[in-house]
Amino acid sequence: MLIIGLGLIGGSLAKALKNKRFARVIAGYDRNSDDLQQGLDLEIIDEAVSDLTTAVSTADIIVLAVPVKATEAVLSAIKPYLNVNTVITDAGSTKANVIQAAQKVFGSVPVNFIPGHPIAGSEKSGVASSDEKLFVKHKVILTPLAESNKSATRLIARMWQSTGAEVLQMGVERHDEVLAATSHLPHILAFSLVDTLAKEQDSTDIFRYAAGGFRDFTRIAASDPTMWHDVCIANKQELINQIDNFTDGLAVLRQAIVTSDSQSMLGIFTRAKSAREHFNKMLSGTAYSQTHNNLHVTFHVRAGSALHGRIRVPGDKSISHRAVMLGALAEGVTNISGFLESEDSMATVQAFRDMGVVIEGPHQGKVKIYGVGLHGLYSPPGPLYLGNAGTSLRLLSGLLAAQAFDCVLLGDKSLSRRPMERMAEPLRKMGASIETATDGFAPVVIKGGQTLMGIDYQMPVASAQVKSGLLLAGLYARGTTCIKQPAMTRDHTERMLRSFGVELNTHNGEVSIASGQILTATDLEIPADISSAAFFIVAAAIIPDSDLIIEQVGVNPGRAGVLQILQLMGADVTLENHTQRSGEPVADIHVRYAPLTGITIPEALVSVAIDEFPAIFVAAAAAKGTTCLSGVGELRYKESDRIQAMTEGLTRMGIDITVNGDVILIKGGELQGAKICSFNDHRIAMAFAIAGTIATSEVMIEDCNYVATSFPDFIEVAQKAGIRIHKEET
Repeated sequence: MLIIGLGLIGGSLAKALKNKRFARVIAGYDRNSDDLQQGLDLEIIDEAVSDLTTAVSTADIIVLAVPVKATEAVLSAIKPYLNVNTVITDAGSTKANVIQAAQKVFGSVPVNFIPGHPIAGSEKSGVASSDEKLFVKHKVILTPLAESNKSATRLIARMWQSTGAEVLQMGVERHDEVLAATSHLPHILAFSLVDTLAKEQDSTDIFRYAAGGFRDFTRIAASDPTMWHDVCIANKQELINQIDNFTDGLAVLRQAIVTSDSQSMLGIFTRAKSAREHFNKMLSGTAYSQTHNNLHVTFHVRAGSALHGRIRVPGDKSISHRAVMLGALAEGVTNISGFLESEDSMATVQAFRDMGVVIEGPHQGKVKIYGVGLHGLYSPPGPLYLGNAGTSLRLLSGLLAAQAFDCVLLGDKSLSRRPMERMAEPLRKMGASIETATDGFAPVVIKGGQTLMGIDYQMPVASAQVKSGLLLAGLYARGTTCIKQPAMTRDHTERMLRSFGVELNTHNGEVSIASGQILTATDLEIPADISSAAFFIVAAAIIPDSDLIIEQVGVNPGRAGVLQILQLMGADVTLENHTQRSGEPVADIHVRYAPLTGITIPEALVSVAIDEFPAIFVAAAAAKGTTCLSGVGELRYKESDRIQAMTEGLTRMGIDITVNGDVILIKGGELQGAKICSFNDHRIAMAFAIAGTIATSEVMIEDCNYVATSFPDFIEVAQKAGIRIHKEET
């Protein structure tokens, strides 16, 4: 391997590859003989090359680690000696000029020339600053052309991967556009700011008393001026475009400051803050969260003593989603308390920020939303990434089908396996232009500017999400939209719409809404989530001598099926301190241990307990006798196939469970310790954590990262209740 240019990048690459023994010989060439000798003395390279003739003709790989403006000259110098099989790459931060240089020298870009750009660097420069870890966990972008040799591309990818870098591929034009915005513009702004302040008469005091933020922002102004001069020349037009975009944005902020426009300022600052936190999640394809990381999370649970005391679980996730959506569409300012700060609900917050809604918070469960009205949403700057939030995906599909702009809804791998045609099909009947991906999954592509018409729709499957999405679309559709349900579902959307002043008609499972209504901002209190409480209700019901109170839980009749099912099994569950919060019934749930007995679960309770069935499976496994349930096919289309996940896990724990079509039989027994897979499903992970409280030995549940989508503090609340549980992050 021959590396031409022993600066920071070339030297660091040589050092990393030498340590990894990627090549038999790593030779270096540099115009500066002192740098070349230093590279040899520091054992960064194996050989120092002073004559390119022999080195080029015998090299398998040549890396051009030179300033972008020198690319053409270097290619011209090595052209006469190149072997036809030699693979060439570069490390320049712009790519269009590199392609042009290759075309000028060779007539066309050689098929073995694979342009590349490591997104890594330092304010330090020179071979003495070489760092073999410079590229670890950093990205390297390769920009091969259509005619590029695929074997050569793979070889260069392996080369960078061996340094610890993540390798991506991108088109040349797109690379230069993206890097102009994310790398080149920030450097130019930092240089300009420091230069401007340095010209001030009192610049000494300005710099002396500058805070850490100034130091952090201007750190990159210590980079190599010559290199950045070359970048500006090489990527001139894209950089000018980004400077113009920034100037326009700065002018908007300046005007807001001049006029003391608090809402505009808050909008800019909150969108920027959340975007800064959000971008890393989007790039990694994970759900949105301020605290989410890519560590592998495993829960360890052992049986312990009885559960006692009082606990609180987080705010209701379903209601949190709807509060953000309706608050954004309302006229005026909506204040929310009890908001669930989980990945799923934060994805909804981010989506509306992307559509121009100013949202303050959340902070300790409080959120302030500056509503824009039914027709005040803006086209988002790109696809709306919703992480694992299935509720948000379906409800937003209905809402966005009526907007004037186009939109694409994306999710993580789990969300991209959720069926969306059940939402898209009735929306098309209303006149929406909406397309789903292969097999009816996300991404969902919505074309704006359509005129929607109200319809009478008989839902084939009971689904609160589909019903809610159609109600949101019905706010915009001409006439009246009427939805007929085959079974009772949660009515959070109907209750909350009424809180915002919208009139609906509900009768015998039918709900209808007329268009043309205005939402008026209000204050909302979100109760605790019964789906989160269900795990502790079951735990207290199956652990002898337990006596536990879960405070201020939402007990909406469309969600309380889990309570009725457990009571039919013999659980000692009572409701105390009844009250109302923003139209939702709320109570303390008091659970005392009592032996459970297997039952045939009434199908009428399935739709009002669908999210709680993982916990109900555990209750059935701990009960005496056999529990029979049917009509739960919807469980196969949640974050995982929950029937399969619970069957596999309970079988591992020694429980006899039989699935025959739509009928499931669970024979209660003694739960054994086991290693369980959660299938990246938050409710499966928490259900087996509860199963572990009465197991004969330790239960280890893998892949529990996704618990943060609905219950970020699950471990802490469980430990407070008395459960012996801890998590391991690797």
